[in-house]
This record gives sequence, C-alpha cells and structure tokens, in this order.
Amino acid sequence: MVAVSEKAVLAPPLSSILLTSAVAVQEVMHGRSLTEVLAETEARLRPATQAVAFHAMRHLGWADAVALQLVPRDPAPLAAALLRVALSLLQEDGPGGPVPGMPVYAPHTVVDQAVRAADGHRRLASYKGLINGSLRRFLREREALTAAVAEDPIARWNHPQWWIKLLRQAYPQQWQELLRSANVPAPLTLRVNRRRATREQVMAAFEAVGIASCAVGQAGLMVLVPRPVLQLPGYAEGWWSVQDAGAQLAAQLLPLADGMRVLDACAAPGGKTAHMLELADLEMLALDADERRLQRVSENLQRLGLDGPRVRLATADAADLSGWWDGRPFDAVLADVPCTASGIVRRHPDIRWLRRAPDVARTAAQQARIADALWQVVAPGGHLLYVTCSIFPA
Repeated sequence: MVAVSEKAVLAPPLSSILLTSAVAVQEVMHGRSLTEVLAETEARLRPATQAVAFHAMRHLGWADAVALQLVPRDPAPLAAALLRVALSLLQEDGPGGPVPGMPVYAPHTVVDQAVRAADGHRRLASYKGLINGSLRRFLREREALTAAVAEDPIARWNHPQWWIKLLRQAYPQQWQELLRSANVPAPLTLRVNRRRATREQVMAAFEAVGIASCAVGQAGLMVLVPRPVLQLPGYAEGWWSVQDAGAQLAAQLLPLADGMRVLDACAAPGGKTAHMLELADLEMLALDADERRLQRVSENLQRLGLDGPRVRLATADAADLSGWWDGRPFDAVLADVPCTASGIVRRHPDIRWLRRAPDVARTAAQQARIADALWQVVAPGGHLLYVTCSIFPA
C-alpha cells in the first residue's frame, strides 16, 4: 500500500489515478522520463499521479516479478502497466515504507478501482477479468507469491541487474545500503535566494501558513512535509529555488568574488547558475546543448531576479570551443557534466529503469571530452569544479 496526500486522493477517483499512473509507467518502459510524462498529465490528477507513479517505480522490480507469476504471458502494455501499478500499491512493508501520518489504500479498494480503471478504458476493457482475477489471487496467495520472488535480486532491490552488479563491484561493503536508501523518497529541500530574502524570513512565512521547515547547510531549508512547490510562500517572489542539499555544496566550493568571469558549462535547468549569481556579482556565461532546457535557465533567473546584462545564455556544446569561446579565460568554471544521474534516484525513481549498462561508458567518454576542452578556458590561478550526480566510479 502507498500513502499519498488526502487532498490528492479524494478529489479525483482512484480509478483515474491508477489509469494515469499506468500510462506514466508504460511511457517509462518505452523510454520517456516521468518528468516529461507528468508534465502532460491533467493538472487535477498530476499530484496524485506523481505519488502513485513514483511509488510504482520504486517497487517495479518486485511488481514485475509477481506479475509474471500471476500472468506468465504479459497482456497488452497498458494492461501490464496497470497490473504492476496496482500490485505496487498492494505490497506491504515496501523498501520506502509508508509516509508517516498519511492515509493508505485498503487492498479491496485498490482491486475495485483497478478493475474500474480497466472497465472504463477502451483498450483495457477486455482485460478487466484478468486484472480482477490476478489481483484477487495475489491477495489470496500473497505469502506464497512473495516467497517465490524473494531470491530474485531485481525483485528484492528494485533495480536492474546490471545496476546491482556495478554497485556490488564498486562498493562491496555498502552496496545493499545504497540500494535500500535509493528507494526512500528524497526530502523537499530549498535554497534561499539571499538577494531576495533571508532564511529566517522564509521560515517565518512558512510557519505563518502552518508549513514546518528546518535549516540545512548555509542557505538551505528542508520542508518537513513535502507539498507542491507552488503552494509554498515566496515562489513567485523568487525567494527560493528547489535544490537538493548535496547540490547546494557545488557553488560554495568555488572561491567566487564580485567581478569574476564565470562559466557554467552544462547549465540547465539553472540551479547552480542561479546559486553562483546569488553568491557574487559575476560576469556569467551559461551554456547548454539543449535549447529547450536552456529556456528553463532563463525562466529561473528571471523569477529569481538574477538576469541582467552581465549574464549571457548560449546554446552550445561545451566541448566544442570553436562554437562559443571568445578566447578570454574564465576565473571559475563549473562543469556539471552529463551522466547517468544514478545518484539522484531517490528523487527520480524512473532513472534506474530508463538507463542501460552501456550508458555508463558512453557518458564517461562524453565527460572526458568536455573536461579536456574546459581546462583550456580556465585562467591561470583559476578553478574548474567538476560535478557529477552519478555514484558509478566510471
């Protein structure tokens, strides 16, 4: 069973949430990110769909193994996804555990609403009986079915086999704890924009509307009960940005000072760009190879009040100096290089199912190409900070 916010659950029917979550899971299996799919989900369904789809991603290895015990030959992709989402809600004592203080779905409700979801969809109606029979069989034979998949490492750890193998090799003492912790949802952490507000001011504004928070790091806040960011005071005013506590360390490691010429070589979506501009008055060049993602950098800087004539954004390949560098060196360079993103699966649980084993070597080669180029643009005595959110040593 999974806990989600009562507001998110009670407004739309659970059958609708299960269906949109199944669509999201199916799309991940076809190679699309949950972030992209959720952006296309109907607004009233999005919060609950995100909660259920994220939960399904954190239990997908187990749900897939159990589903194959129930239905050895997979039905159509959407029906298979619906079955796995419903099974993930029926799992007891999952690796992430329930969310304290939140309601949970009763098993009979999950079964009933999954059948309703199938019955109300033209591509699923013919699978209504299969969904009903499979879920009811699971409830009857839960103990035996769970035992049958207990020795399957993918079912136990809810990560692909190649991922588990790499972690065992790299971290022989810690690999199990790394896999366990990857299934615990990440906290909502913010970074206060000191150009617009103080941490104390933001905490007071949160407290005034009943939102508990605590200080983290130099300028961070952890929201103790996560909620949609647009519901938090100060978003439109640019008081803060969403940024994990670990990511907030990056800009602080560079010895930034007013007047420096700084490059953010792989800038999108702009969290570290903004953080550096909050710390000092800089001449900033922010690059990204993806023009659409670079637009998000522009929007974030505008909201935070950090755009201006000394801040320039450019679509470019950081490794191709001829395409963007004017020959003037930079006092500081931040290279937040492309990677597997294996270090942020707590916040983006779909990543583990989107990545493939060859991606590790491919992104490592891409990183090397970028790093080799960027050393050339650092001024004598300057600094290059190399950042990656991967936990794979390569």
